[in-house]
Amino acid sequence: MTGHGDDAAYARFAAEVQATGLLWDPWFDGAPRLQQEPLVLQAAAWRELAGAAEAIAAVHDELAHLVASDADLLDAFFAPTTAQRAMWCTAAPRWHGIARADVFATAAGLRVCELNSDTPSGQPEAVALSALALAARAPRAPACVDPNAELGARTVAMIAASGRRAGARGRLGVGIVYPTEFTEDLAMIALMQRWLEDAGHDVVLGSPFNLARAAEGRATLFGAPCDVIVRHYKTDWWGERLPVRDDEEPPPDAAPLVQPLTALLAAELDGHTAVVNPFGAVITQNKRALALCWEAIERFSPRSQQAIRALLPRTLRLEVAREHIWQQRAQWVLKSDHGCEGAEVVVGAAVAQDEWEDALAHAIAQRWVAQEYFEATAATDGLITNHGVYVVAGRAAGVFSRRHAPVGPHGNGVTDAAAQCVPVLVEEATP
Repeated sequence: MTGHGDDAAYARFAAEVQATGLLWDPWFDGAPRLQQEPLVLQAAAWRELAGAAEAIAAVHDELAHLVASDADLLDAFFAPTTAQRAMWCTAAPRWHGIARADVFATAAGLRVCELNSDTPSGQPEAVALSALALAARAPRAPACVDPNAELGARTVAMIAASGRRAGARGRLGVGIVYPTEFTEDLAMIALMQRWLEDAGHDVVLGSPFNLARAAEGRATLFGAPCDVIVRHYKTDWWGERLPVRDDEEPPPDAAPLVQPLTALLAAELDGHTAVVNPFGAVITQNKRALALCWEAIERFSPRSQQAIRALLPRTLRLEVAREHIWQQRAQWVLKSDHGCEGAEVVVGAAVAQDEWEDALAHAIAQRWVAQEYFEATAATDGLITNHGVYVVAGRAAGVFSRRHAPVGPHGNGVTDAAAQCVPVLVEEATP
């Protein structure tokens, strides 16, 4: 990948990034994972990206209300487990606080392949890189703005508003719950803590196993009462963990987190503690929601129908699509219902026919969707860009862009952990 120069130049840049205190890992598997040269978007292009993300977020909001009012849709498309049903029924139709839409440019216009409405990440990369790029901008270069400049303030305002709906006033007690056994998102957790503490709120960090409930009704984390729990722990990890293929072993820790989940759901249900993102994301995060958009498109408003047709690649439940896509490998992508960051994705155009048929033969159909493949527009260096547009309280608030190889000899077309993060600036519109 390009953009980082030689090893010495990248080492200097990496030191600048680390000095921000926002990001600690400029390498992935020993290779640079950050690009120094910014991607400069025209103001009109940024407005188009933001509008696409907001439109798909609005579709998901409408979908949440549809599912909340129709138990048949819930069972037919999602068949929730006991714990998943408890999460949904406690929160429905609330699902949103912050989301990230994955937006790609194609010859036919923008496409949003999915919306991460559960535990969207990437904020440290987005904030640190764009701020450094703006500071390094040459004095005579066209004037630019940082699209991530207000991401922290917008996020904190959304969290505070969630706390007020739970009855809190003034200084909030905020618990950030995350998988403490993993290191991948530690920078994001630290950034969220910084944002909240700089705004005057009290923050405590912990895992689901540190949750309980106070006698006065609020959820507690390490004994500290919390007006808001910021949940950076995926909904499918709170519930039953099930295999997605019929030839794989069940996870060793398949049981739901009954005690912490019960404590948190009860505090939320009684209105004492707000959860961000709400547990309703257990449905909107499920990629079978994308299939519902297409298979029940007539149930949506005219505006949402237009957004679905214009922006969302056609998506079907695997049990609906499987029989007619065996010989259409290059036209489809298989995605498991709760896979993320490129995991459990089979791009038909990137695999051999026998691998495609093996995936179809062994996929547990109720856990997968088939989505029409689209070819993203590549830059002059052959790489494609995934614009992860953040949507906070329904409005675009920033962008986390990553670049990677398309389908071909050097890539599988999937945005995974090896993708290179790129700073984004927006050129100010001229009068």
